Amino acid sequence: MNYEQDMYIDENALDYEILEQPSLALKYGKHWAECQEKLARAEEKIKVIRAELIQEANEDPDDCLGEGVKATAPNVEAFYRTHKRHKAAKDVWITAQYECNMAEVAKWEISNSRKQSLEQLVKLHGQQYFSGPSIPHNLSELREQKQDAAAHRIGSKLKRKPKEN
Repeated sequence: MNYEQDMYIDENALDYEILEQPSLALKYGKHWAECQEKLARAEEKIKVIRAELIQEANEDPDDCLGEGVKATAPNVEAFYRTHKRHKAAKDVWITAQYECNMAEVAKWEISNSRKQSLEQLVKLHGQQYFSGPSIPHNLSELREQKQDAAAHRIGSKLKRKPKEN
């Protein structure tokens, strides 16, 4: 997802931009939903790991907590919170939380700010604020060119560079 590029509005092709706005909003809405799913899975993973580590500590406190250390709530909590599996799951959750927050901001801005900007630009155009193109453009052709350009950008990013020895 390229937020900066998707926020750009071509004021010379407002009709195209208005037609593309719903699909762009949907694209960012789906991305946000996927991020929320990833976050929920990360939260569940933390709970599972915590439960497994608590169970381990209760079943074998000498091995997990140390020789002669009782399996009290604070000791078990200290064990699972400092365990590498729990810390790794927490890192995944923190990253997922960040991505979800950023996706929500992007979704909001695309769905609301960009839409409002388009509406204002259409009003300005209606008031002849912009000078019109000297030759009318073919909207279908313009849409196809922009989609081809986007497909080309995506395709070039997917190509791998050869490894250097």
